[in-house]
Amino acid sequence: MRLCILPAPTATLVALLLSFTPPVVSQQSLTAGADIAGPSLTNSIGMRFVRIPGGSFMMGAVDHDRQAAPNEKPRHRVTLSRTYYIAQHELTVPQWEAVMGRSPFTGSRSNPFYDLPGMAERINRPDHPATISWNESQEFIRRLNQREGHQRYRMPTEAEWEYAARAGTTTIYSFGDEEGQLARFAWFGESFATGGTHPVGRKPANPWGLHDVHGNVWEWVQDWYAADAFAAGEATDPVGPAAGTKRSFVAAAGIRRETAGVLLPDATTRRTTVVSASACGS
Repeated sequence: MRLCILPAPTATLVALLLSFTPPVVSQQSLTAGADIAGPSLTNSIGMRFVRIPGGSFMMGAVDHDRQAAPNEKPRHRVTLSRTYYIAQHELTVPQWEAVMGRSPFTGSRSNPFYDLPGMAERINRPDHPATISWNESQEFIRRLNQREGHQRYRMPTEAEWEYAARAGTTTIYSFGDEEGQLARFAWFGESFATGGTHPVGRKPANPWGLHDVHGNVWEWVQDWYAADAFAAGEATDPVGPAAGTKRSFVAAAGIRRETAGVLLPDATTRRTTVVSASACGS
């Protein structure tokens, strides 16, 4: 989970990343200054946020991407008009506990796999991400805003997440086109029987300084889910459907395919999957 944080009245918009990942961004489509991320800031519980300049990019999968799901098309231009800050990596277990006063894994749907043999030992660690439901994430945001005396923290939109994760690149992955390099940049490919989450921020960052935009955990975004959300075409500061019954998340490795129980990353590191707000995510 990554957060967004709204600015003070005279400050820059902050996107506090709970969980967030990107699409393909054309260098030609970026507005001036959008190719370089700015300085970071750190909040009261040690969450570090990276400054993301506003700009434009092409969101979604290209038509000839055979691995892309229908809900990832059509590709369309999106403009984000404001600079924001987004969390450098997923929310960790100690950061969650500092605000909530309990384990992130004890909620009714925090992690339905927590009781599998060995799972607790593999994921309940100080440098691992907190896996929680969307509803739980909203309570965390409410309490964090209360703790810091403002109302500026929120989830990132799907567009904000994708834009930050792609980081101005035009390649399949934020590090290039070569799938053979994926293991250097992402945790992936484990089964639920033997795998689990991994330490945040250990893999190399993307060009704008964000870690784990490929792999490790699925990440919630603010948007309601709609299979045809991209059909509206070109948009400025999109926030998704006005209402719905399911919330969206982005698969941080763009996980779309499942083969022999092993989750495989897709090319564009996206997109929303239909899940309920009480389901597990990060």
